[in-house]
Parts: sequence; C-alpha cells; structure tokens
Amino acid sequence: MAKLNFGGTIENVVTRDEFPLSKAREVLKDETIAILGYGVQGPGQALNLRDNGFKVIVGQRPDTPSWDKAARDGFVPGESLFGIEEAASKGTVIQYLLSDAAQIAVWPMIKPYLTAGKALYFSHGFGITYKERTGIIPPSDVDVILVAPKGSGTSLRRLFLAGKGLNSSFAVFQDATGRATDRVVALGIGIGSGYLFETTFQKEVYSDLTGERGTLMGAIQGIFEAQYNELRKHGHTPSEAFNETVEELTESLMPLVAENGMDWMYANCSTTAQRGALDWKNKFRDAVAPVFSELYGSVASGQEAQRSIDTNSQPDYRIKLEEELKELRESEMWQAGKVVRSLRPKT
Repeated sequence: MAKLNFGGTIENVVTRDEFPLSKAREVLKDETIAILGYGVQGPGQALNLRDNGFKVIVGQRPDTPSWDKAARDGFVPGESLFGIEEAASKGTVIQYLLSDAAQIAVWPMIKPYLTAGKALYFSHGFGITYKERTGIIPPSDVDVILVAPKGSGTSLRRLFLAGKGLNSSFAVFQDATGRATDRVVALGIGIGSGYLFETTFQKEVYSDLTGERGTLMGAIQGIFEAQYNELRKHGHTPSEAFNETVEELTESLMPLVAENGMDWMYANCSTTAQRGALDWKNKFRDAVAPVFSELYGSVASGQEAQRSIDTNSQPDYRIKLEEELKELRESEMWQAGKVVRSLRPKT
C-alpha cells in the first residue's frame, strides 16, 4: 500500500501497478462473489468482475425488471442468477448492493447465510455506520468490508469498457479472517477501480451524504435554479439562460476541469472571466459555508440517515418521490435542457 502526501496529509492508496489484476484473481480464486441487488451499483460491478475473470452470481427477486435485466446481461437463471437467499447461501463474498431501505428490510433474510469466514461487502457505509438505526449488525466471524466507487454504476461500467477506471474508496470494518484487506483490495481492483484510497465506513457515509446533498446534486441544482431564474427574470430566453447556466458548464468547462483542474481553467480563460471568477468565488464560498456546516452536522448527528429511513420505508414513498421528480423534470429549465440536448450535433 503506497502512502501519498497531499499537502502534509498522508493517505494510503492502492494502484493497479502495485496490486495488478493477476494478484486480485489469485486472492479471490476460490471465492464465489454473490451480487445481491441489480439496480444502481449491481450491474456495473457484476459485469466488470465477470469480464475480469471472477466467479460471479447474482441474487435478485424473480419476476422483477432487475431480474430481467440481469438475464439480458447474460446471467443464467439456475446457473448464475438466483433468488436473493439462494445466492447468499452460495456466495463466499456477499456484495450487499441493495438500496439502503432494501438492505434494512432484507437483512433478517440474509443474516443466517453469513456463516464463518464469509465476507460481507458494501458500497456505502450507511447500513453499518448507523447500525443501531438500521439493525444491520453482522456476526463477529465474518469480514465486513467496503468498496465505494466515486460515481454511478453506469459510469463504472462505461469507464471500464473504455479501458479506464473510476476511483474508489475502501475500508475494513471487521477483519475476522485476517484476509479482509487483501479481499477488499482485490475486489476493488476487480470491479475496475482506477485507484483505491483508504477510508472508514463512517467517513465514507459522512462524505457521501454530504456530497450528494451538496456539490454533486443538491447544491448544484439549487445554484442552477437560482442563476437560471435570475436570467429569466431579466428577459433572457430559456435557451440562453440554460446554455449560460448548464450547457456551457457540463459540455465545455467541466470536462476540462476534470482533465486539468480548476487552477488550469482559471489560467486559460479570458482575463475578464478570470477577474470576475476570482472576485466572486469567495463571496459564494462564504455564502454557502454555513449551509455546508449545517449539512455536515445533520449527517454526523444521524438526522439525515433517520430521515432517509423514515421516508424511504413509507408505503407511498415511490409515489411521493415520483411527484417530486416530475416537478423537477417538467420545470422550464429542464424542459429547455431537453430541447438544447436534442440540438447537439449527432456524432
């Protein structure tokens, strides 16, 4: 495990060079990896592991869209595609990739199959970090590990197929076998991670919940809405407001920031843009800092977790969620976005 110095902060990281795929295969050569859940992360991780030569089976409720998707992806009912309990019984590594709410509901069904020496794998620290709230308390004789790709399962798969990788964090919560670290790193390499950086279950879920509610989704949508609405208020057309708010950012600037960094972006734009960005960035930072402080406190206290548990477990949650998503989808800004995307040149 390499140690990298980030401005005085030392981090443990694992690269493909020091832990190649051949080593990962050797570590997991006698393992059967059972992917429980074929929704957000399941397909990408399952397909990447299978393509990398690992023994993978999928556990999913029959007669569901996810079961059908797994079958279309080449997992064969009765051979590599099973019901959740049967897959859990067959797996030596159980990748628990159901949604947080489903993990809570299914846990009593899964726990009996966590026999000594198995590994229980997560891609999100929620269930374990808030175990007093979720009831997900693993037996003491199994490894409890985590690999959390820093992106969606779709992105994980697309980058894998492009010969690249999506960076992931990894953590060991419980090492019952003495092999937990080798197992988790091998799985991280197997799913196609670019590199792995060490964390804890708690730090993963704190950063993840903050990020989702912050710059990854919540904050960015709020900023989009504020700027778009201000431009529209002053007579700018929907197309102009959307292009200046979203399209230029996502299509032009963010790919360059991803490639070279924001410092490069500042150095390679017009002097007018440089001056304005430097003058206003601190105003935005100082304006939102109290909101992020409140957000992190809500995550750390468990308030955000409890709200998720309470709302996601309601019988009409999906109906209410669809109403909220419909409002977002049918807003003028994202309807304008749909039109703008349709006008992009076809490759």
